[in-house]
Amino acid sequence: MQQKLDTCVSSVQYALAGKQQEIKLALCCLLSQGHLLIEDLPGMGKTTLAHALARVLGLTYNRVQFTSDLLPADILGVSIYTKETQQFTFHPGPIFSHIVLADEINRATPKSQSALLEAMEERQVSIEGETRLLPEPFFVIATQNPFSQAGTFPLPESQLDRFLMRISLGYPDPEAERQVLLGLSGRVKLETIQPVLTQEELKAFQLQVMGVKPATAVLDYLQRILAYTRKQEDFAYGLSPRAGLALLRAAQAWGLMHGRKHVLPEDIQAVLPSVTQHRLREPNDHLGTTGAALSQRLLTAVDVVV
Repeated sequence: MQQKLDTCVSSVQYALAGKQQEIKLALCCLLSQGHLLIEDLPGMGKTTLAHALARVLGLTYNRVQFTSDLLPADILGVSIYTKETQQFTFHPGPIFSHIVLADEINRATPKSQSALLEAMEERQVSIEGETRLLPEPFFVIATQNPFSQAGTFPLPESQLDRFLMRISLGYPDPEAERQVLLGLSGRVKLETIQPVLTQEELKAFQLQVMGVKPATAVLDYLQRILAYTRKQEDFAYGLSPRAGLALLRAAQAWGLMHGRKHVLPEDIQAVLPSVTQHRLREPNDHLGTTGAALSQRLLTAVDVVV
């Protein structure tokens, strides 16, 4: 088990060199049955990461380019009248895939952004009065550009809260960048990546995450973190119970990835910034730019042991 997960990480790292920690967090998010938000400048490898994960896990993959004129039907699908049969036939949209890349999600209007809400939470979509189930597993990887760039629509809190993690890739290290300059880009390497896990194995790993048990002391530490965000005036609002559950699930998956059947405080600390930074902000911060600093504050201000 441990070897297969390590192979998944190394295979994706072959296409996205120098980003082992970010790749591990992305795989952790998938094992937790959550969704991933990647915020970074264009050209940092966000699409490469999504595509590489799909190939390593042997999953179907669709990419949706979010633009200001994108409509919900472009994501979910639409029924089209067929003259020969004199009936409406439903044509599924790109949402009906195991991994969906919502590229530059904050360039679409809030109406189109909200088309993902039901799919991300319920793993189903309601179209024209009928509920249609999505494939299992179902994983949304969304990318967004910094709000300082033109033409962006900030994601509302209800949308952000459905992403279990938010990460940034950052600039590549000199060695990885040299490979890109020499023509060995991730897009070229993607074609050689082979599946490492089957869908059945992936589902089994996701079930095993639930079996990674947290001790009472670990749950106490987690609840102290939640309570701290709710009592301090520097936080506009505290972490919700759903955020607490997301933090626990991610810590369980992180423990599983490191070959353990129990959760350590270090597991919570490893995933805490990615799970909480998009859920936190200071009272006067309307763009959500202070979440990373508040997340780091939780690591130092909340004691592991009382």
